[in-house]
Amino acid sequence: MKHLKEQDPEIYRCIQEEELRQHEKIRLIASENYVSAAVMEATGSVLTNKYSEGYPGKRYYEGQQLIDQVEALAIERAKAVFGAEHVNVQPYSGSPANLSVFLAFLKPGDTILGMALPHGGHLTHGAKVSISGKYFHAESYSLEREGGQLNYDTLREKALACRPKILIAGYSAYPRILDFARFRAIADECGALLLVDMAHFAGLVAGKAHPSPVPYADILTTTTHKTLRGPRGAMILCKAEHAQAIDKAVFPGTQGGPHNHTTAAIAVALKEADSEAFKQYAAQVVRNAKALAATLLERGYDLVTGGTDNHLMLIDLSNKGISGKTAAQALDAAGLVLNCNAVPFDTRKPFDPSGIRIGSAAVTSRGFKEAQMEQIGIWIDTVIQNSTNGAVQAQVAAEVKELCRSYPAPGLEHLVG
Repeated sequence: MKHLKEQDPEIYRCIQEEELRQHEKIRLIASENYVSAAVMEATGSVLTNKYSEGYPGKRYYEGQQLIDQVEALAIERAKAVFGAEHVNVQPYSGSPANLSVFLAFLKPGDTILGMALPHGGHLTHGAKVSISGKYFHAESYSLEREGGQLNYDTLREKALACRPKILIAGYSAYPRILDFARFRAIADECGALLLVDMAHFAGLVAGKAHPSPVPYADILTTTTHKTLRGPRGAMILCKAEHAQAIDKAVFPGTQGGPHNHTTAAIAVALKEADSEAFKQYAAQVVRNAKALAATLLERGYDLVTGGTDNHLMLIDLSNKGISGKTAAQALDAAGLVLNCNAVPFDTRKPFDPSGIRIGSAAVTSRGFKEAQMEQIGIWIDTVIQNSTNGAVQAQVAAEVKELCRSYPAPGLEHLVG
């Protein structure tokens, strides 16, 4: 990046230091990953120069011959990977994608039903601080107090009582596979459209390591990073009958010109996802999460739902006498990067909750397997048990750095040496 170094040394320095941080630390944030060098190159390409309001074959500006090819490739690859009838690859991110779905099918004040934010749902599933909770009548379903899992009978009763126009299946912090057939049956019974937000587990679906919600959902939204290992973008998948409504809601409904460099990078990531190597990666993501969960359970940690079926786990630290924020900050100092998170029925404040959330996607992209996940579990326990001990944090950070040297992150191999 010689030109950036010359023109803006401050930003250059931040990027160089972030590269080093991503190389030397173990990234356990469930919504993060490492993209390939090819995805990164597409993201940083000259396609960022092009403005392309509209869709392939129907643009408002001229000079779209190659842009149309790029977007068509991304669409066709997404349809092939997920078995979808229609795909829109233009949403800027997951939140705008969800907003586009609401615009397509709802009027202000209409009812939506999603998982409660403190129980693992997402802000855009009806949280009162979000536009989804301000413009629509948002109802929520919760997890069971005992066991922390979703009770589909209770969900059905809630849906029949409030009769939502859209029933949302999806989460940001729920470590179990959703029963999409049950969601479909409940949606049909209450007359709702079924929206599946698969932002967190789309990569596992693409890699055949997780059941596909596509046959059950009317509409699906997903980010393209997280487990899918693409750029920071999003997609909307839907049945053919909803294609026109979705496309109009994205453009001109909620946004203008698409980010063509991101569309190209999405296409690259989808090509990577349609491979045997990606299937092996997705399966290893789940195995790694289970290995880390087992290690933490052995050390007396309280995992919400008692374990995991996917790439993430949620840990209630109440029995360890430490808050989630304090634990996350101590772990970050020790080279283990994750986020604090509310747990079901949490009595603490959202910015200093009782839990932490851990994901296995990024470390799996580095090549970590079960043995490394067990070591991570030991380190997490060591740091939490010594959360105020700077010497322990420094020692763990040094050990983390040494392990990371043996597992170069994709796109950062040049830092090894």
